[in-house]
Amino acid sequence: MATMKAMTYYGKNDIRFEERSKPIILQPTDAIIRMTKTTICGTDLGIWKGKNPEIEHTAIQITGEWTGRILGHEGVGIVEEVGSAVKNFKKGDEVIISCVSRCGSCENCQKQLYAHCRQGGGWIMGYMIDGTQAEYVRTPFADTSLYHLPKDLNTDVAVFLSDALPTGHEIGVQYGDVKPGDTVAIVGAGPVGMGCLLTGQLYSPSTIIMIDMDDNRLAMAKELGATHTINPSHEDAVAKVLEITGGRGVDCAMEAVGMPATWDICQKIVKEGGNIANVGVHGTSVNFELEKLWIKNLKITTGLVNANTTGMLLKACECSKLPIEKLATHHFKFDDIEKAYDVFKHAAETKAMKVIIEFE
Repeated sequence: MATMKAMTYYGKNDIRFEERSKPIILQPTDAIIRMTKTTICGTDLGIWKGKNPEIEHTAIQITGEWTGRILGHEGVGIVEEVGSAVKNFKKGDEVIISCVSRCGSCENCQKQLYAHCRQGGGWIMGYMIDGTQAEYVRTPFADTSLYHLPKDLNTDVAVFLSDALPTGHEIGVQYGDVKPGDTVAIVGAGPVGMGCLLTGQLYSPSTIIMIDMDDNRLAMAKELGATHTINPSHEDAVAKVLEITGGRGVDCAMEAVGMPATWDICQKIVKEGGNIANVGVHGTSVNFELEKLWIKNLKITTGLVNANTTGMLLKACECSKLPIEKLATHHFKFDDIEKAYDVFKHAAETKAMKVIIEFE
């Protein structure tokens, strides 16, 4: 059987760059993609650290054995082979791979709730099935889960369309109901928080406050369009937001980290009638001050990206002057993916935002 190189998760703190079997078509709706670029997501780091033991448990329940999981759910590549039912793509097409796979026909897909596709879709790549940190990947539901890559689109930007930009846009900006003239605070200046910052500007808010403990990332946020930055290790973030907003608080607070402390800032800075959009992935409980919030007529939202705005964002990226490509701070060859993980894991020291991994 043909083999390929891949980055594989075997358990907590155990990932290996190794030879794996090349994927094959399993369903008529599948496609096999030869990867040209991928990246590492904070979710991949979480899996590596043991945050998602269900990956192994589910594999054992389904197949009776555990052979590891190839990581990654973002990237671009070239179609190598398609199943007999695939109509929109053919061998040789350059494509963007969505982090969410969708059948397009189930009850939830008909509502554009693609994250919860009931026919085996949703966020499965690099999670419940093998992902994109390999020379080849099998993509289920190819017709509805791939996008043609425009010839003139920067491929670094195209990689961000897999996850970071749609997540920030849908779960932060859209769920947060950002409107022209709004005041917005984004807590967390990582890749998804930057996705919130960049896509939020499509709606012309008057004020965008970025809050993070990394001065390097705050400096980048300023370059990318933030009007104010706050480092909670240097000053009281809540007090500073209230000062900036004349004591009112913000129309929309986006939580883009997934920690109790960052959630707490959000619930303290949103004004009456405002929105708290939780984008971060939480692993522990938070203190939800309902006794203070019940009276404020708030909307609080959570969610996993549906990737139902990827097509729109793709077109926006083609004509936008937003400096999205600045998110790609480091580039590595695929053979150096272990080094890329180390750089991304220590982002505060290496000043990494997104590491782009290029295949030969």
